[in-house]
Amino acid sequence: MGVVDGKRAIVTGSGSGIGRATAELLAAEGANVLIVDIDAVKGEAVAAGIRERGGNATFQRCDVTTSADCLAAVRTASDVFGGLDILCNNAGIIRRADVVETTEEEWARVMAVNVTSVFLMSKHAIPIMAAGGGGAIVNTGSGWGLKGGDRAASYCASKGAVVNLTRAMAIDHGPQRIRVNCVCPGDTDTAMLRDEAHQLGASEASFLADAASRPLARIGTPDDIARAMLFLTSDASDWVSGATLVVDGGGLA
Repeated sequence: MGVVDGKRAIVTGSGSGIGRATAELLAAEGANVLIVDIDAVKGEAVAAGIRERGGNATFQRCDVTTSADCLAAVRTASDVFGGLDILCNNAGIIRRADVVETTEEEWARVMAVNVTSVFLMSKHAIPIMAAGGGGAIVNTGSGWGLKGGDRAASYCASKGAVVNLTRAMAIDHGPQRIRVNCVCPGDTDTAMLRDEAHQLGASEASFLADAASRPLARIGTPDDIARAMLFLTSDASDWVSGATLVVDGGGLA
């Protein structure tokens, strides 16, 4: 019996990276998972893989920056699974540029994907969770939501917003038995991290080697972050809300 056995979950950005690892781990631990991603090919593949391993997963294509798509995803999870217990707001993008280099369009896009998506998915999910007696929301922040970073102005701003939005939601919705927490990963070996190297004109090998320069002397894996997500969505964290869990191999320390 899994630690989230029978729970109904949505994971955004779950076509790849941390989102995929989180969705797969939740499913392996007994949850019914709605895979939400803008990439239908990758999302369908993740859902199919979960089903092949005996789990229960459904895919829904969703642009998490639009209210209609977010509402449709929440309704699908509720209709297919009979309710909603877990929401992992994981979709995210990064633009490596300072404020002078960043265009207004890039700024707006980063804020929409990284922050507005959390607002929209939560806005539509919370009433269903509350009606079912409560739930757990986990937002993906970043170490750069707690400290600054070079040439990542829009990303740092967006992740700082996610961290404090998490606290505000925890205060507002605790009386409805909805716990809201934030996981702040350090550098994690995903396609997004490798794309950062290209944006900065660095080689992937040197960029990843620099990313491993932390007390535990390695880069993170999606599974490292997924295990933290599992803890915060399970009953093991039943009295944890409004918290920011840094998972970065000691880098922020």
